[in-house]
Amino acid sequence: MLRRRTILLWVLTMGLGLLNPLTLLPQTKGELPIYQDPSQPIEVRAEDLLRRMTLKEKVGQLNRPAIFREQDLRGKAPGTLEDLKKFAAGTYTDEIGPGSGFLGFPDPILPAHAHGQAELYNALQAAAVKGARLKIPLLEEATGTHGVPLTGCTIFPEGLAIGSSWDMDLVKAVYAAVAREARALGIHELDTLVIEPNRDPRLGRNSEGYSEDPYLCSRIAESIVHGVQGDNVAAKDKAVAMLCHYPGQSQPVSGLERGAMEVSERALREWFLPPWVAGIKKAGALGVMATYPEIDDSPAHGSERLLTKILREELGFRGLVISEGYGFKTLLDEGIVSTQKEAGALALRAGVDINLTYEPAYMKPLIENVEEGRVSLELVDRAVRRVLMQKLRLGLFENPYVDPDRASQVVHSQEHEDLALRAGREGIVLLKNEKQLLPLARDVKSIAVIGPDADEPRNQLGDYISPTIPQHIVTVLEGIKAKAAGAKVVYARGCNVMGDDRSGFGEAIQAARQAGVAVVVVGEKQTRDPVHGQGDRPTDGEGADVASLDLSGVQEDLVRAIHETGTPTVVVLINGRPLSIRWTAEHVRAIVEAWQPGERGGEAVAQVLFGDYNPSGRLPITVPRHVGQLPDYYNYKPSKASRMKRGYVDMPATPLYPFGYGLSYTTFEYSHLRIEPATIHPAGNVQVSVDVKNVGARAGKETAQLYIHERVAPVSTPVKQLRAFQKVPLAPGETRTVTFTLTPEDLQILDPDMHWVVEPGDFEIMVGSSSEDIREKGMLAVRN
Repeated sequence: MLRRRTILLWVLTMGLGLLNPLTLLPQTKGELPIYQDPSQPIEVRAEDLLRRMTLKEKVGQLNRPAIFREQDLRGKAPGTLEDLKKFAAGTYTDEIGPGSGFLGFPDPILPAHAHGQAELYNALQAAAVKGARLKIPLLEEATGTHGVPLTGCTIFPEGLAIGSSWDMDLVKAVYAAVAREARALGIHELDTLVIEPNRDPRLGRNSEGYSEDPYLCSRIAESIVHGVQGDNVAAKDKAVAMLCHYPGQSQPVSGLERGAMEVSERALREWFLPPWVAGIKKAGALGVMATYPEIDDSPAHGSERLLTKILREELGFRGLVISEGYGFKTLLDEGIVSTQKEAGALALRAGVDINLTYEPAYMKPLIENVEEGRVSLELVDRAVRRVLMQKLRLGLFENPYVDPDRASQVVHSQEHEDLALRAGREGIVLLKNEKQLLPLARDVKSIAVIGPDADEPRNQLGDYISPTIPQHIVTVLEGIKAKAAGAKVVYARGCNVMGDDRSGFGEAIQAARQAGVAVVVVGEKQTRDPVHGQGDRPTDGEGADVASLDLSGVQEDLVRAIHETGTPTVVVLINGRPLSIRWTAEHVRAIVEAWQPGERGGEAVAQVLFGDYNPSGRLPITVPRHVGQLPDYYNYKPSKASRMKRGYVDMPATPLYPFGYGLSYTTFEYSHLRIEPATIHPAGNVQVSVDVKNVGARAGKETAQLYIHERVAPVSTPVKQLRAFQKVPLAPGETRTVTFTLTPEDLQILDPDMHWVVEPGDFEIMVGSSSEDIREKGMLAVRN
């Protein structure tokens, strides 16, 4: 009762603005300040601590620098271990007080094992908790795209490999494992969880995303947040899910990173915002990273409309908004302001809470802005309050340290290794299997494994990984050798991913001619980690945009040469984006899309090739024939549909492979579509059921997909939109009834006045195996 009265008194006095409510709060026993008393509400504790802080201490809490190299960022940021400790304690610079935390550390500082990494995080926490006046713990951040990017952590498949699983339980399990490893090490927030729709595959960073479709992205966003945060973010195996990059950056001009997002208000709300609604409003994500580009001529870092009006007021976001790397600089680059001092004032007003890359905007210039009356102290307090609330939610004041022995047990556990293998398998998509070349016969006598990605471990892993990888990465070559123990396996690289060197063609052709089957592994490379800047330039990942989606270098020529030997050929793709493999799709008998399958990826590929696992992945993105088709989505408007059959003068307008597509080693039939009731009112629900039968000889998983289209509406709507899906395992001969529930949210459209409404009318209900392979159709009537 006392707790409730305390909160009520605090809310009333703050709301009425009568006086400082903390003067009315009961003091804790002894000398313990209220903010250190775990029995007090966290809102009260945050206000108590905020009241005690100086301006420098407040501004210090708005800085969580990304530190990846010694003396990073032109030598201004802390770069040595002693520097980091000083920054945590508030003695590194006299500009600001103790810092809020860090994102990453220079490689020479970071130990190569989990026990030492946990000890490092503990040492930095000790510097903050014991060395600073107010003993505010650090809130530590790391990228969590497909694993914690520290040496020894489990490396899961990335982006489209996870999206291709269409398995939300698996998505949740993967990100729960990433959070478990992060928190065991002393990391509390995971960023680069890229939930925005993947709208232009030329953009290298889109390899971190999961799908082109806002509905599928929304379900993935919910699963990620549930996996990372769980029901109690303060638990020792949970962390804050920082969703990226709000509200989007995946459709930039010309496919170039940080390019302007030329999207209308309608497009913003129909295509880009739905995953944020799902991840924040429904699942409760507590972290958001602001995007680089300007949206409709307004850079996100300076947009009060985006970061406050929509994000906080419409979506109810209550966590922290983090700047992108050099995010304040975008305001200067776009000519919105001319100085970092002005950028800081604008960004703080817009709603950016944390400075990620040690830019001046939130340091001494911000203090000057307050002292000169250009920025109100209330705005500073607003951001600092959010930082303190996040730390309190995480329980860091009570438990700032972690157990290094537990970290050693949790990081890269056998359970997580096995999960990485499962995720790698379920993300593989079988694109072609002419004359049932796959699965390969168990008694095959000889196999030629060819190609630049056959035995290159890092190319399987994607971006944001440690430059040092102590665990063994199973390549496709190794996976095949282990699986085909009785066969002669000959390897020939053939060529590189980039360049025109054909000197290896002869060896590869000779290997293929002497083999019973050739497996050619081609695609993209990720030989430089974009965070640490090591190695040559990759063809995929952050900072690796492309003008063409064709196979790079002379890889297609290598595939042609192997095919021309007459040896049955399988092509395996290792890539982070869809590739326009027109010649390969027409001529090669079997094609396996493995994406970036993670540390056990080669084993996963081998299990699919030899039939130990029946591939169940389905494309979460459209694969175009040519980059000239872009944008190329399945959910296009009817105006495009009328021209699809006519096509281009030089090639068809249809995609190479449609959204939702994927083959299996068995066959599924659909029947008996039921829509109950067949007529509903606008606020009603409807159940759609269909029978799915495995009519083949192998067990397999089918992903039944439900699409809708309203025939007549006050605004133009796509020809079809995904509104439900279900992945079901089926034994040979087994039939299962798959049931979907459609709600008003699934049927609503954004009307001409920009209101979400369910318009009475007739809805086509389409259920099938892909967006193009519709097996059953029916009609739903919505009437007032």
